[in-house]
Amino acid sequence: MIDDVPLLGELEEDQFDGWLRSKPIVVKVLGGDKFEFIFEEYEEDDCREEFHEAIENFLSIDDSVLKKAQCYIYQYYKDIFVQLVPDDDWYVEIASPEDVWKHIKFGSTPMVSRRPYGDKLVYISLECSCDWEREHGLQIVFKQGLYVNKIGPFDGHLTNSDAYANDDLENVVYR
Repeated sequence: MIDDVPLLGELEEDQFDGWLRSKPIVVKVLGGDKFEFIFEEYEEDDCREEFHEAIENFLSIDDSVLKKAQCYIYQYYKDIFVQLVPDDDWYVEIASPEDVWKHIKFGSTPMVSRRPYGDKLVYISLECSCDWEREHGLQIVFKQGLYVNKIGPFDGHLTNSDAYANDDLENVVYR
């Protein structure tokens, strides 16, 4: 058990996968529901304070941060939609970027981890389900817990630069 993680308290090791997990806490940006945080390689990290800072940032932001990213989520939806036909189970018509939220369910465990490449900062990644792409879902990544830096199908990468091994995509939110 790891003690005294600011704002989260004690972390416990998950018996199933060995990750460190917090107790549920209210997350304003995700609608005010409670979420458990999972920490990846936290114990081995030389600068845990950067994890704490990312958590503090994340817990301080509100849904305006997500609203700034909804155009990217909508573009992801449109890119999938053109491949669907009305008989598909995933077929859903979404009229505008503002309407995407009616078709998204936030995952219950934001993952806090350090990016192994590039800037090596701490990111918070959230796997979500969405009506238009039930197989790969939706991944929303928050750089340092402050703003959305990546949108797309869940692939586990923290940036599009890492996902496509292309430094030119470092600041690209959706590709």
